[in-house]
Amino acid sequence: MSNLPLPIVAITIGDPAGIGPEITLDTIIEERVYQECKPFLIGSIDIVKRAMKVKKCNFEINKINHPSEGKFQYGIIDVLETGSYDCESIEYGKVQKLAGQMSYDYVLKSIELGLNKEIDVVATAPIHKEAIKLANCPQPGHTEIYGELTHSDYALTMFNCRNLKVFFVSRHKALKEACDYATKERVLDSVHQINKELVGIGLKNPKIAVAALNPHASDNGLFGTEEADHLIPAVQTAQEQGINAVGPVPADSVFHLGLQGRYDAILSLYHDQGHIACKTLDFERSITITWGLPFMRSSVDHGTAFDIAGKGIAGSVSMLEATLVAVDYWKMKQKNLAYK
Repeated sequence: MSNLPLPIVAITIGDPAGIGPEITLDTIIEERVYQECKPFLIGSIDIVKRAMKVKKCNFEINKINHPSEGKFQYGIIDVLETGSYDCESIEYGKVQKLAGQMSYDYVLKSIELGLNKEIDVVATAPIHKEAIKLANCPQPGHTEIYGELTHSDYALTMFNCRNLKVFFVSRHKALKEACDYATKERVLDSVHQINKELVGIGLKNPKIAVAALNPHASDNGLFGTEEADHLIPAVQTAQEQGINAVGPVPADSVFHLGLQGRYDAILSLYHDQGHIACKTLDFERSITITWGLPFMRSSVDHGTAFDIAGKGIAGSVSMLEATLVAVDYWKMKQKNLAYK
């Protein structure tokens, strides 16, 4: 992997009214980032300068119009702007249409660059769902934007937390809907996608555990029929198709067993099932990877934190981790392709 060229990494600064500008600034002024990749910010220079004042950073800014113009040197912050905005009107900690439009534009620019193969990795700071809705963004969040606008067959969400790789059948759904959503077909599709992506980073015959929905995996039907109706058939079909799937494994133990190294990946059936496990284990280092796109995409798994925006106290561990972990996965993928 050391012989690989350094990947070009776009870091979107997120909603300018939130902590995104601060945590992306903290990330891009971290010296070891430059040892692993060629990073630049997609944002607005006036917003970056405001964050620099908050963080008491005096690095030089290099305005670029294209990643090829980046200097990628520690002490210089390469910034690619997406347009001219009334940045002075942006207030910290408030939902604003302009802030939503800016954050959406940053994402759109990263997609354009990714589709043109001008970048290898995108790491995204948080956007605000209400703000992008005010800006008439038709998608509810990052993953949907990237999935739809890259015309990908799927956008598969994975939580990376220490040695856990946790995937999700569904994400932002009401719990009652999510339980009904976890059908045999959808679980089987997810297992296939997980297997494909893990093989793509060099794992041979990865062991994939499907979490149960009901307590004790229903105890043979005592607490629900979802396991018998959907989850067991999905696992059995995956096994018949040559995939190393197991389960359903009771959700109160599957993550502990995964942490011990028993599984290469875990399929969580709904949002909180996997999020609670990972965030309790290590909140700051629970980051999101989106598989299935034409480029590697990662994100912090926290929000815009409007309550502390502009105060210089936001922790940047998650943003740094999101950037470096995405680079690691990109390198794994490239190494595996080179061996084929």
